[in-house]
Amino acid sequence: MDKLQKQNVLNIYIGFDEVEVVAYHTLSQSIIKYASGPVRISPICSTHFCKFFNRPRDQKQSNDFSFTRFLVPYLNNFDGHAIFMDCDMMLRTDIFEVLDEVDLNNAISVVKHDYTPSDKVKYLNKVQYAYPRKNWSSFVVWNCSHKKNLKLTPSFIERASGLELHRFTWLLDTEIGALNVGWNWLVGDYINPPADVKNVHWTIGGPYFREYSDVDFSAEWFEMNKETNFCKQWG
Repeated sequence: MDKLQKQNVLNIYIGFDEVEVVAYHTLSQSIIKYASGPVRISPICSTHFCKFFNRPRDQKQSNDFSFTRFLVPYLNNFDGHAIFMDCDMMLRTDIFEVLDEVDLNNAISVVKHDYTPSDKVKYLNKVQYAYPRKNWSSFVVWNCSHKKNLKLTPSFIERASGLELHRFTWLLDTEIGALNVGWNWLVGDYINPPADVKNVHWTIGGPYFREYSDVDFSAEWFEMNKETNFCKQWG
């Protein structure tokens, strides 16, 4: 199996939604804190894409980056490897470690969740929809130069259905690599987390929402958030 060599700079794209801005910045801090090499963090923010992407918001869309996440290969100039992450995550280890699990022949690498959501409603009273391959697209290591991913132009993503995109239907199953579940640990749906969870995902609701302030790993999130707001004072 051909393994990916660590890149000089790793591009990381994080979904950005105005209803949970604090999540984006706290996740960014966790990436920066543990990274063993240079990272370049970019928000997937729909207002930045108005000149080349115009897809009306779907009533089933639970966040602002439900579809724009699939622009990552395009934004990365269809070159090299890049990572997409939902904003409601927190890294607990070096992001470069995930590259050790990536096969160069795969178009993407994801945690292949096989579950039914435990809640029908999530944060801000949003409906929690169940569908095959749910949450596969929330943490993706993209092989942006893979020939199959060249299909992901803005015009294609504007037209494709949500299920087509989130199920990665333009790829063969053999072109989708598997990552350890610790890279996308679903708080609330998965119980008894092991000590080596690498990336926490509060898909039902993060600690920054009052009703979820005491969920698994919430204490760690609040500590990371303190670091995000840190400024050394003179005297």
